[in-house]
Amino acid sequence: MADSQYSVALVTGASSGIGAAVTRALRALDLKVYALARRREALAELAGEVGCIPLVADVNDTGQVNEVLAGLPIDILINNAGLGRGFAGLAQTTGEDIARVIETNVAAVLQVTRIVLPGMIERQRGHIVNMGSVAGLHPTGLSLYGATKGAIHLFGQNLRLELQGTGIRVTEICPGRVDTPFFDTALDDPADAKAFTQGFACLRPEDIADAIAYAIRAPWRCNIATIELMPTEQSIGGARITPVPQPP
Repeated sequence: MADSQYSVALVTGASSGIGAAVTRALRALDLKVYALARRREALAELAGEVGCIPLVADVNDTGQVNEVLAGLPIDILINNAGLGRGFAGLAQTTGEDIARVIETNVAAVLQVTRIVLPGMIERQRGHIVNMGSVAGLHPTGLSLYGATKGAIHLFGQNLRLELQGTGIRVTEICPGRVDTPFFDTALDDPADAKAFTQGFACLRPEDIADAIAYAIRAPWRCNIATIELMPTEQSIGGARITPVPQPP
């Protein structure tokens, strides 16, 4: 299994949701896992549960991230930290929200990857997993969020080309709707946030963690480039329109 090549992983946004589920899955693979997030108490609780090593830092503070990651031989990087805003439409979105989403979903991903990449190249070993979204692959009506996840899609595709010959693999995970606290931050009205996970069975964080574990454990010769996961009852493409009978 490819995971035998790896011993140390870093998960960003690890304190809840998908990040916490991925941390649990990687610990189950007997990897040493550094769990990075802002919430100290939540990280401490996760560390007590699975034995990960908490790193308290804000991914948007590059100096802080540099400091906590200094000297760590990261084999697997899970770029999971991210957020959504602007779900009401771009015209109703504030400039502050635009800057915050781009900073977290795009700039921080590039910065964290830049920090750990030299060590991977030197060791000729590594796996970078970027958390994308179906909103980065297909039109979903989320202009701001989709733009950032579209950037992550092309970042991963170009990084793979850039890293040819280094032994480093790059994977993008593109989920549909997942039942996590993500929507509590994305939407100001709790009722609206709850509505996003109602009506059909959403994916669970464990489903995403299983997909990541699959990509990591693939034989070294095999790079799982992109995984798109959707709830069974969710599809991309808009409303289903009943054909109107045409007169003879």
